[in-house]
Amino acid sequence: MFNNFSKPRRVVITGFGCVTPIGIGREQFWESLRTGKSGVSRIEGFDITGSAVQIAAEVKNFDWQAELNPKDRKNVSRCVPLALKAAREAIQDSKINTENLSLEEKRKFGVCLGTGGGGLAFTERQYVYWLTGQAGKASIYTIPSSTHGGLSSELSMVFGLHGLSHIVSTGCTSSTDAIGYAAQHIALGKQDLMLAGGVDSPMARGILEGFNVMTVLTRDWNDEPERASRPFDKNRSGIVIGEGAWVFVLETLESALNRGAKIYAEIRGYGSTCDAYHRVRLEENGVEPARAMSLALEDGNVASDEIDYINLHGTATQLNDRIETKAIKLAFGEKAYKIPMSATKSQIGHPQGASGAAGIGAALLALNKGIIAPTINLDEPDEACDLDYVPNVARSAEVKTALCNCIGFGSKNSALVLQKSVD
Repeated sequence: MFNNFSKPRRVVITGFGCVTPIGIGREQFWESLRTGKSGVSRIEGFDITGSAVQIAAEVKNFDWQAELNPKDRKNVSRCVPLALKAAREAIQDSKINTENLSLEEKRKFGVCLGTGGGGLAFTERQYVYWLTGQAGKASIYTIPSSTHGGLSSELSMVFGLHGLSHIVSTGCTSSTDAIGYAAQHIALGKQDLMLAGGVDSPMARGILEGFNVMTVLTRDWNDEPERASRPFDKNRSGIVIGEGAWVFVLETLESALNRGAKIYAEIRGYGSTCDAYHRVRLEENGVEPARAMSLALEDGNVASDEIDYINLHGTATQLNDRIETKAIKLAFGEKAYKIPMSATKSQIGHPQGASGAAGIGAALLALNKGIIAPTINLDEPDEACDLDYVPNVARSAEVKTALCNCIGFGSKNSALVLQKSVD
């Protein structure tokens, strides 16, 4: 990885934890992906009276208070317990005991998370308190807990990690970028271990209406929420907002082999571009998303014909799905028609800045279990979306190398290449 440097260290994933709308923990997440479960339902977490949008992919059956000290429960955003739960699972999965690390080891163990909205829902709740005469309910930590940077600080404090503690917020590409940056720090010897991934929880009425006013949310499936998220389907009509956290432990290949760690995948390459075109829309030609994928392949010295699976951004908007399809054809040529690919958002909705990490979690299922999760609700493909999206039913396949694609507001594009083999 990172061929521009003389002797970059190889970076691997050795721990994975998640909290998702289709299951708590990686095994539940993977099983729900395999069976094509939808996590979309009628919104329960906040008042939706009078809203044109009544559905979302919320995390259910999660005791978020159990992840926090009682004194902190009114002082942090919902993103914090989501991220903590996922990080605890990832660390446990990696078999690293953070309590036994020396101070020097902790100084080389960092945190890099991606988020789009971070503490926005928390901030909205504080404003409601102040504006409705309930100032006594507001948190004295409104300012630090409203900023995105507080998310990584919470993980650093809980696990006693003194390495870098960074948040990346680049819209929907946030967690792809965060994992790419984290891998770079390890590859260049700046850190030895990283907690990296994404978390978002845009579950508040103001955020819902903000997305709704842009006309990007589907309003057509309030009575059939499980059918609402329909990437690449002819009858798709927009995004379903979602939430969740997907966190990974990253370390050097040498370290993982020396301690006999389970290795999920090697992070081979990362690429990122910008259309420099519009606040929300992609440019129609698909050139820059294609270039991001090509840069990730080049960065990892991986040939396009080595890619066995693509995890798609797949938002279920008319424009995005069509342009992403075009971009993949530009990046892979005729090979594009032979690569199985799927859209995780068909099952979990759109978790904003955590999207890329969610896609990587799905790619690990393909790399480690030989199972490609389906794109559910793909009943009648759009004529312009004519690739192999693995419709409705999971598929068994040998996947050695996968590409994860992400596209964000501000016309940002990022991609990561993962590989199973670590010879």
